[in-house]
Amino acid sequence: MEPDEADANGVESSGKKVFFFDIDNCLYPKSAKVHDLMADLIDKYFAAHLSLPWEDAVRLHKEYFQNYGLAIEGLVRHHQIDPLEYNAKVDDALPLDDVIKPRPELKRLLGDIDRSKVKLWLFTNAYVNHGRRVVRLLEVEDFFDGITFCNYASVPFVCKPHSDMYRKAMMEAGVKNVEDCYFVDDSYNNCKQAHELGWTTTHLVEEGVKVPRTQASKYQIRHLDELRIVFPELFKSGTS
Repeated sequence: MEPDEADANGVESSGKKVFFFDIDNCLYPKSAKVHDLMADLIDKYFAAHLSLPWEDAVRLHKEYFQNYGLAIEGLVRHHQIDPLEYNAKVDDALPLDDVIKPRPELKRLLGDIDRSKVKLWLFTNAYVNHGRRVVRLLEVEDFFDGITFCNYASVPFVCKPHSDMYRKAMMEAGVKNVEDCYFVDDSYNNCKQAHELGWTTTHLVEEGVKVPRTQASKYQIRHLDELRIVFPELFKSGTS
């Protein structure tokens, strides 16, 4: 992934299909508990910067996440906090080096995808620093051609599941037709929106996570490796 891919506007269409991969709780399992570590830092940020009792901080964090998809959006909308300062205190402060390690099975999966047919693209609601840090620790950054992220430096935010975020991802990845977009994410709402927009979408519902009553999208898997079964046409001959 090239250093300037974050500003990937204007990328020319390659004619290839694009497979968009979410990052957190998708390229690594929920059992890594990165989300728990992040939630604790966010709660502490709410308590400290809004001068709230702990219970109120936890409640407001949950409310903003449910309403906006990102706690930081609620903070910016209602409290005028500096989003990059928040990012430094939360995402960038996570002790990821201790919990995210290279995963050989992930490397094999990505390496077996036929890159002559499909471009791989990261698609995250995190800021670019966090996204790149995670794929570097997983040692998979070289498999991806670029990244579309929630730009905390630009307010108002555009993030999943807002339809503008998916259009932004298509533009940055250089793909024009929704029929050429593949997507995997662990978020029900993100997958539901992608499916409604016409993307070929797979909802990752990890083992131990409750299966939704109604599927978010056409495809639902328990493990990323099941992508070989769902989309054999995207993998090199003899690997799916």
